[in-house]
Amino acid sequence: MQTRVFPVNIGIDEASRAKIAEGLSRVLADTYTLYLKTHNFHWNVTGPMFQTLHLLFETQYTELAGAVDLIAERIRALGYPAPGTYSEFAQLTSISETDGVPKATEMIRLLVEGQEAVVRTARSIFPIVDEVHDEPSADLLTQRMQIHEKNAWMLRSLLEE
Repeated sequence: MQTRVFPVNIGIDEASRAKIAEGLSRVLADTYTLYLKTHNFHWNVTGPMFQTLHLLFETQYTELAGAVDLIAERIRALGYPAPGTYSEFAQLTSISETDGVPKATEMIRLLVEGQEAVVRTARSIFPIVDEVHDEPSADLLTQRMQIHEKNAWMLRSLLEE
């Protein structure tokens, strides 16, 4: 039995869709890596700020879990497979894993870095998205950047003395 593949004809040429899908795959990898890191820190945070951080990290990893689905679905809508394995994410992400269990303030600092890394990755693909008038991808990226910038600000405020 032969499968017939229907071409994607959404007004964006294939080469541009491929570049956007590659960029979104990096955003997806960063988002998933940050999700894992945030969930890990939620499980393992200790200290006087335990309750506050435990709840904050839960709010953030829950939001990230929903975001990975939206990003992957946009990649699929562009006509490309979404990465979905740890090895693919490890190759694509700009966020490094954290060994061991850091102290609470170090967790916060690492999550600020992770939130900002996702923003930089998302911002890096805007030129191609703008060039080909891919408004759905631009909208997704804008929303993601807004959320990550806000999360970074909230986390960063916990580090101020």
